Amino acid sequence: MSRIRSVATSALGVNRRSVLAAAGAVSVSAGIGYALRPTDSGAADTSQTPVANSRKAPAAPLAPYTKGTTLASVAAPRTSSGYRRLGDGAGWKRVVRGDLATPKSGRASRRTALASFVQFTDLHLMDAQHPLRLEFLRSTDPHAWRPQEALTVQGAVSLVERVNALRGAPVTGAPLHFVMTTGDNTDNNAHSELEWFMKIMSGGRFTPNSGDPRHYEGVQNSGLKLYWQPDSTLRDGDKALGFPHLKGYLAAAIREVRSPGLNLPWYSTVGNHDALPLGCYGSHGDSYLAEAAISGKKLMSVSAAEAKKLQDAIKNATDPRGVGYRDFLKAHARSMRSVTPDEKRAPYTPADYLKAHLDPAYQGIGPVGHGYSSANLAAGTQYYVFRISDDVIGISLDTTDAGGHYEGSIGTAQLKWLDKTLTDNKDSYAVVFSHHTSKTMTNTRPDPARPGERRHNGSEVVSLLSSHSNVLAWVNGHIHKNVITPHAASGGRSFWEISTASHVDYPQLARVIELVDNKDGTLSVFTTLIESAAPHRTDFSDLSQTGLAALYRELSFNAPGANKTLAGDANDRNTELVLKKA
Repeated sequence: MSRIRSVATSALGVNRRSVLAAAGAVSVSAGIGYALRPTDSGAADTSQTPVANSRKAPAAPLAPYTKGTTLASVAAPRTSSGYRRLGDGAGWKRVVRGDLATPKSGRASRRTALASFVQFTDLHLMDAQHPLRLEFLRSTDPHAWRPQEALTVQGAVSLVERVNALRGAPVTGAPLHFVMTTGDNTDNNAHSELEWFMKIMSGGRFTPNSGDPRHYEGVQNSGLKLYWQPDSTLRDGDKALGFPHLKGYLAAAIREVRSPGLNLPWYSTVGNHDALPLGCYGSHGDSYLAEAAISGKKLMSVSAAEAKKLQDAIKNATDPRGVGYRDFLKAHARSMRSVTPDEKRAPYTPADYLKAHLDPAYQGIGPVGHGYSSANLAAGTQYYVFRISDDVIGISLDTTDAGGHYEGSIGTAQLKWLDKTLTDNKDSYAVVFSHHTSKTMTNTRPDPARPGERRHNGSEVVSLLSSHSNVLAWVNGHIHKNVITPHAASGGRSFWEISTASHVDYPQLARVIELVDNKDGTLSVFTTLIESAAPHRTDFSDLSQTGLAALYRELSFNAPGANKTLAGDANDRNTELVLKKA
């Protein structure tokens, strides 16, 4: 393909397109499916052009670097038993993967940067006092409630601080173009959480609290031994495992925080926890749940047998509309505890999600709408295409299923749009973003708003992407684990599927992705994992915003029942993924 027409301006291949695109990729299509001209990146839709403000992206060096990435250091336990304290550990080396093409010698000196960006995924910003939360499932599953859940906001702000401190793309030194979130930005589909997400990404001060403005009201001051009671001397189950007594922890967790906002443009992809109450109940479900969300009653404890029955119903999707959960809550009405009602805990709709992104108050560096547009709002869609650079487009999909359940799929209209968009932009490389992975798009339950439309699973999406020679990567999350999968098709067409760990479960990572032309008939996709800016070592006496962000990581490492394999192996972490140039 004759996509690359500029000459590198440095030995490391930082070209004119990379520099121009660093000013901000631009969203130009909300399901229209037309070709994006190279000039569209700066002029196709002036309403979407990012507006500069006082936060400016740092000047990028023309050299590779490792500082601030997991190439240099990774949090690691420094004690061997009980509650394990973290400290600085050895970095993860970069692995070259030639599953889809043979790496050729000398490519490092020839490569030209095409694009670079950061992926956030599964932030799960959490209103930890929300009345609908399923914490009580911990009686049957230790990981159904995590000790770190009150600190998701502080952890996410620290991740923003890490990105702002990066010097550019770690391999090429090229400017970073943007940050993309790949869904589950919020946890309970609550308005409170959506507001926090928008302010974390775009900047601002806010208080990560709901209900009583003066006090925390939730499972962590309930006196129940099922949950870690940090402020109390009660010998709960977590303290028996070595979790500390931290007087003042809950007051600190709901104290005002400040986010500097990203100093890069940012884009948003929707996940099941953003689209569905509790991430699993249909958006056209029982109204009782919406009323219960803002109520003054909260269920905190049930028997293990009852918890197991409800958890199985969720996993097996036997109650996609939440009718069974309504009946479950009604049956346990006498066991509920009183909390302060709060209308901000109400579930938000897809339209609310779009309106928040289009709100000028949350524009930050931009672009307007963060990928979404008024056309999305009018059409009721949450997928779009945007230009990253002259040679690369990005495509954000909506893989959530409004019919219910946490696994995903896409409808026929979106599948056809994806096919047309790739065809119309065949002269540009493409990176596809979604929340669900190919293997978790197994839920083809009809969308209640489009009952006659067929839903399509992950294997069908893989087949479609494999039919287009311009697709380089499919970037997603959902599984909370680092997994990189090669997809090969006949005729030399192939792409990489890059699934990244969450920022709520350890090891709490995000990923920098770089696309380069090796000028030898191959392309490379580099992936470099990053942690938040919080120090690896914690200080139990430090309950500042930064201290809590460090504690967030350490608590997640020690969370009972946590999966210890979410970092993946070396082939899923810091990599160079080689592709044949079609």
